[in-house]
Amino acid sequence: MAYETLKYELEDGVGILTIDRPKALNALSPRVLEEFSAVLDGVEGNEEVRVLIVTGAGKAFVAGADISVMAKFDSLEAKRFALFGQAILNRLGSLAQPVIAAVNGFALGGGCELALACDFIYASEAAKFGQPEINLGVIPGFGGTQRLARRVGLAMAKELCLTGDMIGAEEAFRIGLVNKVFPAEELMAAAKKTALGMAQKGRVSLREAKTAIEQGIETDLAKACAWEADRFGICFASPDQKEGMTAFLEKRKPEFKGGF
Repeated sequence: MAYETLKYELEDGVGILTIDRPKALNALSPRVLEEFSAVLDGVEGNEEVRVLIVTGAGKAFVAGADISVMAKFDSLEAKRFALFGQAILNRLGSLAQPVIAAVNGFALGGGCELALACDFIYASEAAKFGQPEINLGVIPGFGGTQRLARRVGLAMAKELCLTGDMIGAEEAFRIGLVNKVFPAEELMAAAKKTALGMAQKGRVSLREAKTAIEQGIETDLAKACAWEADRFGICFASPDQKEGMTAFLEKRKPEFKGGF
């Protein structure tokens, strides 16, 4: 399927979704969000897609939501736009597949929120992060106030959201926003290497590990560990568990097929 604002390709089980509006610094317009949703339609439940990478074309990951569109909103339109963006990023965050953000440049406002909706973030040394909405007289609307606090802690999230300051990749790494930082020319190769490694794991165990972490972090430890035990048991209904443990005992590399 051809897209106006995105590129999507699948190679060796790894989907690569590139926001492709470089002249607009990949700003998240309603059209971008609609096409992003269409890509997710094809990824959800697709066993051929084992891992997804999200990145941006040109010198930006995503520089934010499209201000030229938002400037015309009234209060109700703004709320609807926020809910629309949140719904799409919630879908991204709840994918069964692992999702890596490969942040190649500016990840500001909605771009930072998009990266936060991914499972983890790899960044170029040139990457810049921030929630600068306060400088426009508004606040983050695509989940930034919530996901950022969960990622970096309450006080740091408040500082970023209340000052609107932009930080570099190394500072983002220091505060736990970013997992790893790479030279610009090595970023996509590193993201693909990690993605290909995960793509070779058991599909069920990937899904259940991600689910256990996501669900457990929202509840108390006792309930979370009970949830983990449930997920652990589910893995034993998959042929991949048999293959993984048999391969270990036979001292060979497992060949995971997925499914139950």
